[in-house]
Amino acid sequence: MLERSVSIRRRSFLLGSGLTALGLTGDNLGASPVAAEETLRSCRPDDPLEALKNGNDRFAAAWQNKNRASTPQDRAQVMASMWLDHCFLPSSVLDTGQAPWATILTCADSRVSPEWVFDAAPSDLFVIRSAGNTAFDEAVASIEYSVEVLKTQLIMVMGHSSCGAVDAARRSEPLSPLLERLVGPIRSCLNAEDDLEASVKSNAWNTAQQLTEKSDLIGKAITENKLQIVVSYFNISNGVVSLI
Repeated sequence: MLERSVSIRRRSFLLGSGLTALGLTGDNLGASPVAAEETLRSCRPDDPLEALKNGNDRFAAAWQNKNRASTPQDRAQVMASMWLDHCFLPSSVLDTGQAPWATILTCADSRVSPEWVFDAAPSDLFVIRSAGNTAFDEAVASIEYSVEVLKTQLIMVMGHSSCGAVDAARRSEPLSPLLERLVGPIRSCLNAEDDLEASVKSNAWNTAQQLTEKSDLIGKAITENKLQIVVSYFNISNGVVSLI
């Protein structure tokens, strides 16, 4: 119980420090002029891909500055600063539905959070995650939902540095039956001479191709210029997402 209490107090301190740095204390919250009536699409950008790039630029700058800070408190304040350039909808609007402007298929790795990496807010991104970011049936079905029902116009398949699933696919160590099934699609697209980074990128490209091969709905949306698929690589060291 003592350890948990200390942890809670520490988190409260870090959060309080971040709010103070941003000027978001009880004295001035709500001090801004009343905005016009907001809808789910109030924060929807004209160019989703450009919005992802801009959000990642903010994240990467804070991520790299954070690495130069010497204490957890200083790092927390640096990371908190990136939220200054964002559009947040009130809960009363979010409670009515969602209107994501991009769909992200990426890995379940705990270091890879699209909402964080792209400086995104609730309702911005429709995210599907599984180890190795493969085009498993449930992922494809979820993307079909995002395209057909939620009308997202951009899909990004994102691999990342130091991916454990891709690394496991490159090795010959025995895995459980379910893990063997998970890495099977990854192994099918790898070249023996490739290093881990090249393998991650090949897997991401293969996943993007599989989306159109498995789903007539996705393929049709692309043919009709209603949907774009891009492939990217997230470098954990510097926080940068690069199109590949």
